Parts: sequence; C-alpha cells; structure tokens
Amino acid sequence: MTFLSDAIQRIQPSPTLVVTQKAAALKEAGRNVIGLGAGEPDMPVPDFVAEAAIAAIRGGQNKYTNVDGTNALKEAVRGKFKRDNNLDYGLDQVTVNVGGKHTIFNALLVTLNPGDEVIVPAPYWVSYPDIVQFCGAKPVFISAGIEAGFKITPAQLEAAITPKTRWLILNSPSNPTGAVYTRDEIAALGEVLRRNPHVWILSDDMYEHIIYDIAFATIADVCPDLYDRTLTVNGASKAYSMTGWRIGFAGGPAQLIKAIAKIQSQSTTNPCAIAQAAATAALNGPQDFLKARVETFRGRRDLVVSMLNQTDGLKCATPDGAFYVYPDCTGLIGRKTPSGATLATDEDVAGYLLEAEGVAVVHGGAFGVSPAFRISYATSTELLEDACTRIQRACGALKAA
Repeated sequence: MTFLSDAIQRIQPSPTLVVTQKAAALKEAGRNVIGLGAGEPDMPVPDFVAEAAIAAIRGGQNKYTNVDGTNALKEAVRGKFKRDNNLDYGLDQVTVNVGGKHTIFNALLVTLNPGDEVIVPAPYWVSYPDIVQFCGAKPVFISAGIEAGFKITPAQLEAAITPKTRWLILNSPSNPTGAVYTRDEIAALGEVLRRNPHVWILSDDMYEHIIYDIAFATIADVCPDLYDRTLTVNGASKAYSMTGWRIGFAGGPAQLIKAIAKIQSQSTTNPCAIAQAAATAALNGPQDFLKARVETFRGRRDLVVSMLNQTDGLKCATPDGAFYVYPDCTGLIGRKTPSGATLATDEDVAGYLLEAEGVAVVHGGAFGVSPAFRISYATSTELLEDACTRIQRACGALKAA
C-alpha cells in the first residue's frame, strides 16, 4: 500500500527536464554532450532588467508582496497586453505567478472537476496533459502532424467538443513544433468556440515575441466576443531570457483571477519580490532588442532545418516561431544500430543519439505525436552545427532492417 495520493500517481516527471538533467549528469561525468532538450534561451538577461533586480535588492524589496503580484508589475502587465495585443484588463483581471507553468496549473486546478475534459492539440507541451490529469480531468487529444503543419482544423475541434469539455488549450507559437496559427486560422477556430459557449480558452502565448514571417495573433483580440471566457497566458521567461526568475502572468475574467489568487495564497504565496521588480522593468523598458534576438534565432533555425533535411531518414518542417524544430524520424524506425539494436520507437532514436554521439533530444512520444523528436535551437550556432553533424553521422551509421 502506498501513502502517495491518487493525484500524484496520475502524472509523470516532465520529460524535458528529465532529458536536461540526464545530459547535465553525463557532462559532469566527463561525457562530451550537447544538450538540445531545454527550452531556455542562451542570451543573457538584458542589462536594464538585471540592474532593476540589483536596485530592488539594495532598496530592500525583500518582503512579501501581494499574493498574485505587485501593483507595479500588474500595471506593467496591463500595459504589455494593451501595447502588444490590443487587450484591456483591469488590475483585478491580472494574475502574476511563479512562471507560466504555474499560471496554467493554477487556472486548471481552480476550474476542473473529475470527469471534465480539456482539449489538447498534439503535438503538445509536455505539461498540459499531466496538469489536467493531476486535477482529475481528462485530456482529449487532437492530432495534427507534419502534413497538417502541426495545426488543428475547425472540423477537428468541433468533433472533439462534448458537453464535458471545459477548456481548449491553444499554444501559438507552439512548443514543440514552432507552428503559428494565423489570424484567419484563429478566427476559424473562434467560429467553432462561438457555437460552444461552455468551452473556455487558455491561450498560451509564451513564445509571442519569437516569431518570424507570420504576424502574431491571440484569440481574445481576434475574437473579442470570446474575451470573457479566455485566459491569455504569457511570461518573462522566453522573450527576456528570464527562465530561472520564474515570472508568469495572465489576463482573464476577474472571477477566475480571484480564484487563482485564492489557491496561490495557500500554495506559493507571492512570486519572488526581486524577480517581480525585474519583470516590471522588462515589460516597461525598451523592447527593440527583441528584433535582433529573433534574427539570431532565425539564422539558427535555418541552419538546423537545412542540416536535418540533409540527414538520411529525417524530414524537418520549417517552424514559424519559437526556437524548436520537430523532425519526423519515420525513416529511422526499424533500422539497426552498429551494435545490432533495432530502433523501434522515437524514444529508441533519442537514446541512440545520446549514446552514440552525445546529442540530447526529447523523443516525440513525450509530445503526443510520433515518430519524431524535439530539438531546441536556443543555443550557439557552433554547438548547433556540431550537434547536427553528429546527428548526421549517427543516422548514417544505421543499417537497414
């Protein structure tokens, strides 16, 4: 008999964090490993953001704050939503949390009951299904593979909705594929949601500022009549390289925001006061550096896509946003490694790349669409070129079944 709860037994550790930790352990043991598992920009935190944190420390901002964020940061979040997304939120419609994952966890925890359903397009960010399951609800997956540009259709959405559906999670740009829904595509999904007023929308916009040739759009702006049942989630982690600072935020209906504050008061209490001061500076400060970072990511994207598409057995789409690629590895399944092992799954492929060439990637099964794997290109061009060369070498060493 176990003393652990049913809820904790319904979930698994985050696969992306497992891969990252495994790569780190191998490095510490002396292996030459290139970790492409973590979704973490290698760029530094902007100087003006770091200076704001230092000033907060020196100014004694080391006490408790309001549970769900300082007024200063909430005002900065309001300004960001208005400036970037044409969305107006009051202070009572804004929540600040310990990272975007915490925002999503809080929102689902305060709204889901056993038997409820949450629609999760696949490939999906690894934490969505587990959070839903932790809450006792059921994730309902809609699969959209490489041939569909990794984007669901209105017909698929319509077919997935039942009377038990509580949420649709919409992530654009996507982790793990980098797919971006256009304004027209979002509007088409909105038509379906308009006919189903019991379904709420969680719009995960974390990669908003890492986007290439498609204009960013978010559903509460595209479909203003859905504003009252949309939670627009974002954060400081990706755009401002503040992954470790743990600041996520969202705008949404006041009743939902109040419930999120209630659960947060009994769990983490407030996010770090110093990190909040830094995030306030990030949102209020100059944003022009973001364009240069996007161009850096674009160059890395183009390099990785080109090299993977020159690799025997791989097919890689060009993403429109974020800093991930999601190559299809169907061509590797069934092949044999030099030691004679058969690659039966994409998890086998990921294990082989790590063992043979020291390249850590995350297998597609973790994201709900196989056979594939995810590569994060949020690291230097030199390391990416080395990693892709290793992947080419590893794939070239495989033998036909």
